[in-house]
Amino acid sequence: MSSATGYPEDLRDLVDAALSDLRFSPAPRTAGLEEAMRYSLLAGGKRVRPVLALATARALGAPPERFLPIASAIELIHTYSLIHDDLPAMDDDDLRRGRPTSHKRFGEDVAILAGDGLFAEAVRLFCEQPGDPARVLAALRELAAATGVDGMVGGQYVDVIGAELDAAGLRELHALKTGRLISASVCVVPILEGTGESETLIYRRFADELGVLFQIVDDILDVTESDERLGKPHGSDERHGKLTYVSLFGLDRARELASESHAKATATLAEAGGRTEDLRRVADYIFTRHE
Repeated sequence: MSSATGYPEDLRDLVDAALSDLRFSPAPRTAGLEEAMRYSLLAGGKRVRPVLALATARALGAPPERFLPIASAIELIHTYSLIHDDLPAMDDDDLRRGRPTSHKRFGEDVAILAGDGLFAEAVRLFCEQPGDPARVLAALRELAAATGVDGMVGGQYVDVIGAELDAAGLRELHALKTGRLISASVCVVPILEGTGESETLIYRRFADELGVLFQIVDDILDVTESDERLGKPHGSDERHGKLTYVSLFGLDRARELASESHAKATATLAEAGGRTEDLRRVADYIFTRHE
């Protein structure tokens, strides 16, 4: 069931409960590391990426609960990326979701290890996903590729070296840095279900456009929202001299681009069969968050 605002809160509740139950080691010597990992993992948020995975399962007629291992793994990877993004050598942010960032709370050394630990535990957790082993391996390959050099980490590299970009380069950067993980969050489920190639392609096209939409809106919010509303310092991109959709196109055109991207995503989703309402609701939330 979705909330009054349309977001599939029942799926977020499933994710939150699964994450809350996670424990990584009973060893007292690493209790501080587990504390740091859970501090960031349980800091809240809409859980967009794992909710997308569960919403895709529902669209394909599968019970979302069956995909909680991969949904949780996806959120562990996302959380690791946030911890590392916030480090002084990266974005150097002090707040995340309204709380001190991991390195401010635990120190840079422990924050780095907490991120490393979350990624490793995500792989272990993904391997516990029920299903045909060959499909699980193929889905894990999809997720690993989305986070590696030709995905999130590669996009972060292009970002930190300050490469000069035009409009096409900016879209490609964010397709890597943000879009690939969002896309994988959707696409791992059809892979696990053995969905046909043509139907899987529809979901991939939807997810790719959703990743673009997410980043455009993120760039807009970075200049229009307060620290309190964002839960982190606003204007970070401008302080670091980063090219964004707002700095390249201006605020009004960036909003138009967001509207166009939302329309493309939902139009693509309309081509899919099944119960896609929750996927559309996530797209609507991304488009309208804080705006």
